[in-house]
Amino acid sequence: MEPIRIYTVSLGCPKNRVDTERLLAGFGAAMVPADSVEDSDLVLINTCGFIQPAIEESVNTIVDAIDAAGGMDKRPLLAVAGCLVSRFGGDLATELPEVDLWLNTFEIDAWPALVREALRREFTPERSRRLSTAPSYAYLKVGEGCSHGCRFCTIPSIRGPHISRPLESLVGEARELLDQGVPELVVVGQDVTAYGSDLGMSGGLRQLVGELSKMDDLQWLRLMYLYPAGLTDETLSFLAAIGKPLLPYFDVPLQHAHPEVLQSMGRPFARDPNLVVERIRSHFLDAALRTSIIVGYPGETEEHFAALMDFVERTRFHHMGVFPYHAEEGTPAAAMPDQVDDAVKQWRRDSLMELQADISSEIMETYVGSFLDVLVEEASPEWPGLFTGRVWFQAPDVDGVTYLSADPESDVVLEPGKIVRAEIVEAKDYDLVGLV
Repeated sequence: MEPIRIYTVSLGCPKNRVDTERLLAGFGAAMVPADSVEDSDLVLINTCGFIQPAIEESVNTIVDAIDAAGGMDKRPLLAVAGCLVSRFGGDLATELPEVDLWLNTFEIDAWPALVREALRREFTPERSRRLSTAPSYAYLKVGEGCSHGCRFCTIPSIRGPHISRPLESLVGEARELLDQGVPELVVVGQDVTAYGSDLGMSGGLRQLVGELSKMDDLQWLRLMYLYPAGLTDETLSFLAAIGKPLLPYFDVPLQHAHPEVLQSMGRPFARDPNLVVERIRSHFLDAALRTSIIVGYPGETEEHFAALMDFVERTRFHHMGVFPYHAEEGTPAAAMPDQVDDAVKQWRRDSLMELQADISSEIMETYVGSFLDVLVEEASPEWPGLFTGRVWFQAPDVDGVTYLSADPESDVVLEPGKIVRAEIVEAKDYDLVGLV
């Protein structure tokens, strides 16, 4: 079979990465990864269109690819996919006529066929996903879209309402990923706690976790994007009883702590966020919590922000992402009065991250002198023998890492995808240093 050289850029969230991996799998053994636009037969850019900085990054990436291909004798096919296309499709096609193929998220299952048709070639897929992550993990996306009505969010208009993938399909894909030697599965979705709600499943997330946890070669199972409203006592009690391989790691996007701001945001859990934190910790004494926060939402006052700072200081999250609010066209929040000045948003973001850095540093310091399992990711370019890895409370891409090296007198060989026992000898603000 004649090879096809593909240059790929996948922007945005892990859910986008899964979409890219599914599309690439459609080329089977014919695919050869290309290092640049100039070295490719096909350029595939999967875009993000969630907020303005992501839109700008996506557009700049497309323009860079167009410029790079402009001087070539035989120009590669340029395909642009994803959220940016769904949000601005018609306008994009007018502004960027050099793009050969636009793929929106509402026809995601047809992407491979549409690309094959544009290339006028047929390919034989070998599996459902062509992994692009490190050998240590893979994402498992449980569905598409979101049915919540958060007033700042563009996702429902870009991806549509929440649609769960069938349980049998997810279990089969998980089995395939594990057969490729992946030790960790990271379950993702716009709201993972909503899994199965549209399929008439009673306790859909519990059923999914129950099935995945039975897989003998699954060593770590991590759940991301857990909406507060879905973390009921019943669900938490079930998860606590699972034990290994489920990690006591909770990624809960609270977005704020003050009830007035949460209510204005239209969050599905607009009460005291302390309640969900206390609920998690009542079932998981050693839980590691991650959250995301938006500062500078319309109407956020100094008092609201002070309450948020106090909440973060008391809660002591292991990890936290903080984002200045962006008024996105078409969202109800963009039309609200009392928009916050950009300089104030940035100051609040910096203040909150400074507080979180101190908290994280103190938490990391408590692990010095202990022995932890470390999932080896990849060799570090800093010096020979140094690797990066992750401990159980470090999710890929979004949290800190653990720098790992082996004692020269030991017979341990560090290898990506393997779990080793290491002594934690040093801590940084977000990272750890381990010695095997």
